[in-house]
Amino acid sequence: MKNLLVNAIAVAAVLAVPVATADEGLDLFKKSDCITCHAIDKKMVGPAFKDVAAKYRGDKNAENRLVEKVIKGGSGVWGTAAELPHPNIKEEDIRTLVQWILTQ
Repeated sequence: MKNLLVNAIAVAAVLAVPVATADEGLDLFKKSDCITCHAIDKKMVGPAFKDVAAKYRGDKNAENRLVEKVIKGGSGVWGTAAELPHPNIKEEDIRTLVQWILTQ
């Protein structure tokens, strides 16, 4: 009985986590400044989102790592161009965008 309760709580916790839809991610991309340096299927200043998704496929920490990189900025992973920091965008929106990027 105790195991059943623990499993039920775990399932409820997983189901409570919002998951981005494709439309939400695409809409955020189109409204953001990300579109200035990134495209879905071709390299621009930054990598194509399809390349990002391929690089991080199977990496269980990719979402959190990329959310942090979008918030704080960074460089060196894809060459010399820097990812500019985006501290003023809500983390929830960045997470939705990153979830969408990782599905490309």
